[in-house]
Amino acid sequence: MAALVFDLDGTLVDSAPDLLGAANKFLADFGAEPLGLATLHSFVGNGVPKLVERLVSARGLDQTSTDQADLVRQFLAHYDAALFDLSEPYPGVRDCLEILQQAGHKLAVCTNKPEQQAKAIVDGLGLGGFFDEVVGGDRLDVKKPDPAPLLHAFECLGAAFGLSSGAKDTHFYVGDSEVDLATAKAADIPFFLFTEGYRKTALDEMTGDRARFSHFDDLAALLP
Repeated sequence: MAALVFDLDGTLVDSAPDLLGAANKFLADFGAEPLGLATLHSFVGNGVPKLVERLVSARGLDQTSTDQADLVRQFLAHYDAALFDLSEPYPGVRDCLEILQQAGHKLAVCTNKPEQQAKAIVDGLGLGGFFDEVVGGDRLDVKKPDPAPLLHAFECLGAAFGLSSGAKDTHFYVGDSEVDLATAKAADIPFFLFTEGYRKTALDEMTGDRARFSHFDDLAALLP
């Protein structure tokens, strides 16, 4: 039996269309031009505060009268109104999770997205029944690539199911980005790289992952 922790955006779920909708509504509040999907992809991965910071910088918005926390709340108000209208699990995700669950593996999510939104998306897309824990970016005082959220997710699985956090060969992190790879390295956890997500670096420049896969039909076979 293994414990697998998954990133959410760009790994389990293609959430960029809904994030783009919220981003462009946020920008419209300031009379700013909308962004394209490719630009939005480049902004995702470090949590909502960083995403909002990048939106403000990209359009040179004047934020002298509004603090960062208010801007984040303004963005989240748009995002909460349409969390998974256009978002979809990547092909093969549901079948893969079902196979892993039936095999007795324990599964969790660790994302930099706020936990309330992450849980709503997981549940709204019919994936909630596969996961024993969803750790959002506001659970702890730090976010990925700090290893603490990932290690906390494994600890939650261990506390519930008696998994040993020292059993490195039974613990795996699945993600799509440079942030995920750095998190796995910092936590000293084997990393499986999903190649079809939101990474910004060429594949041949990313090193340190245990294995790579482009379709979730292939993930289960990578487990030892």
